[in-house]
Amino acid sequence: MKVLIIDTVDPILTDGLHDLGFELEEDYKSSKAEIMAKLPNYQGMVIRSRFPVDKTFIECGTSLKFIARVGAGMENIDIPLAESKNIHLIKAPEGNRDALGEHAIGMLLMLFNNLKRADAEVRNGQWRREANRGLEIQGKTVGIIGYGYMGSAFAEKLQGFGCKVLAYDKYKSGFGNVYVEETSLTDLQKHADIVSLHIPQSEETLGMVDSEFINAFAKPFYLINTARGKSVKTADLVDALKSGKVLGACLDVLEYEKASFEDMFLSPAGGGARRVGVDLPAAFQYLIEAENVILSPHIAGWTVESNEKMAQTIVDKVKALKLI
Repeated sequence: MKVLIIDTVDPILTDGLHDLGFELEEDYKSSKAEIMAKLPNYQGMVIRSRFPVDKTFIECGTSLKFIARVGAGMENIDIPLAESKNIHLIKAPEGNRDALGEHAIGMLLMLFNNLKRADAEVRNGQWRREANRGLEIQGKTVGIIGYGYMGSAFAEKLQGFGCKVLAYDKYKSGFGNVYVEETSLTDLQKHADIVSLHIPQSEETLGMVDSEFINAFAKPFYLINTARGKSVKTADLVDALKSGKVLGACLDVLEYEKASFEDMFLSPAGGGARRVGVDLPAAFQYLIEAENVILSPHIAGWTVESNEKMAQTIVDKVKALKLI
């Protein structure tokens, strides 16, 4: 059986599939149309987020037995169509859950302890202790929205900080444990000082965090988003930051990202030109300049170790299919 790999992956994945008996082809440069033209020749495909695996694409995969995404989210794949064609869909959230949990903690600590500003000031010859007095996670109530692999990893990482952790998940119940107290969204909005999103991108979650959602919280709060950028209406978040309803934000993902998650500073006109200043959305420009906002380029879960663990997870799940 032949497998087409169209995004770079850790050698653990390619070596593992080869050891299982698959014939591999790696193609990182061909266009989507070129990939589609030769797709009928393959029984498996491995992708990260190079392009959407939509209806037109899947229809070309007449021999596909599985599609593996080296990551957690599957919003770029037409899941119902793939499943209707008996194509196994594989993802690897087990592999990067710990990395994401650590990243969320790191962003929160950076925000609470003014580390971005303090580091810049010391490098610039300023020694301002009182102006950079921080906050502690201890004693705060953390609300987690979405309690899957990522939400549960974040809850586990919060152990030892002396905070109360609440979690709400619309699609599951009975998950309360030593790390977290299961609650309703209403109760979470009543008590949370810190809110962390761990929800997939779907029609239901697009723009979920808007003015109405934010204003339903009883107290001003801090927002962490390491899930998907399009779950947050950036303009509404900026309004809340300006009013003080949101006290600060840690954003690893942004509404303006491309589906491929690649460099969003490249000009839409192409040619490798960079977008700067007036070319950026006003709300994004505000986030860039705000001292109480921590930004990173969609790298929560993007570690050396997670790359290896996700690769091994894909190999293990393909092996479990017993296709060979």
